[in-house]
Amino acid sequence: MSSPAPMVDWDLAGRTARRLVGPGPQTTREEAAAVVRELHEAAASAVAHVERLTGLAPVPGGPAPEVAVVDRPGWIDANTAGMAALLDPLVDALAARQESRPGPLVTAIGSRATGVQAGGVLAFLASRVLGQYEVFGTGGRLLLVAPNVVDAERRLGVDPGDFRLWVCLHEVTHQLQFTAVPWLKGYLERQITDFVEATDLDPDVLRERLRDVLRSIGNAVRGTDGDDSGLMALIQDPAQRAVLDRVTAVMSLVEGHAEYVMDGVGPDVVPSVRTLRKRFAQRRKGRGPLDRVLRRLLGLEQKMKQYADGRYFVGGVVDLVGMEGFNRVWSGPETLPRIEELTDPARWVERVHGRPAIPA
Repeated sequence: MSSPAPMVDWDLAGRTARRLVGPGPQTTREEAAAVVRELHEAAASAVAHVERLTGLAPVPGGPAPEVAVVDRPGWIDANTAGMAALLDPLVDALAARQESRPGPLVTAIGSRATGVQAGGVLAFLASRVLGQYEVFGTGGRLLLVAPNVVDAERRLGVDPGDFRLWVCLHEVTHQLQFTAVPWLKGYLERQITDFVEATDLDPDVLRERLRDVLRSIGNAVRGTDGDDSGLMALIQDPAQRAVLDRVTAVMSLVEGHAEYVMDGVGPDVVPSVRTLRKRFAQRRKGRGPLDRVLRRLLGLEQKMKQYADGRYFVGGVVDLVGMEGFNRVWSGPETLPRIEELTDPARWVERVHGRPAIPA
């Protein structure tokens, strides 16, 4: 028996994204080669700074970290493969629970439609992502997107050497989180499985929720306030929300931890770090109406909140119990922050350390 057609045509998604994405800023061959070399050097030098500040170290005997400097199509290829490896088995599990399934022709047409949509999303992200640690799919690889790094440093008007090291500090922190805390990847995978088990695929319910999302996007076009959770607003089941709260808490932790590190190394390591932070904060706000619409559609405004809440939590805990006390957070799933603790670090200290929070 032939395998069923996937819900997303990932080959078409990749081709669509490659066709839509721009090539990036103009550089000579010599300039491009220099950027690739300097990003590799920055990633290598960032390791010692991150390990010294965090007090973490990779588990002995683990695989050697791999760093790949890629262009935008290279990032697209990596992420279509990773998303297919992660999502296809989950979608199959969801489809198996449906009482009736669409025929192969309907499925094939639907997979192409979603493939085109996924390609548009990937093209948008591929022009903005600076770096990424691949947790799922092939896993264990750190990607640095050279044209986006060059484009960002030119737009921001910052020192290229400082900016490249600063970006690498963030991504190397993610790499260290998953190599020093090997149970973290499995924890995230279990949350995704729990989410699938809690999912209700009733089409009428989903259709109504999608209309709510579209109304929110309309508000973004007009520049008015509204729900900024994007497609995440489709998820309203209490069991799903509970899983998402856990995922949001851990992702806020890892993002906030990386934000803390990239600033915490200080001007001795990155001389213009304060200028970088100020200008980069402006970049994250989005540049125009289309950018705002897509950010809301994809829930990227929620991503910005993760950075802010996570950074507040990490800084607050370190202030209260020091970096060694903060590192209790990596002991196991039970010591991860709960979503309400992100904005109240003292509650985490009292729960995990078993004593009132007193500034260190």
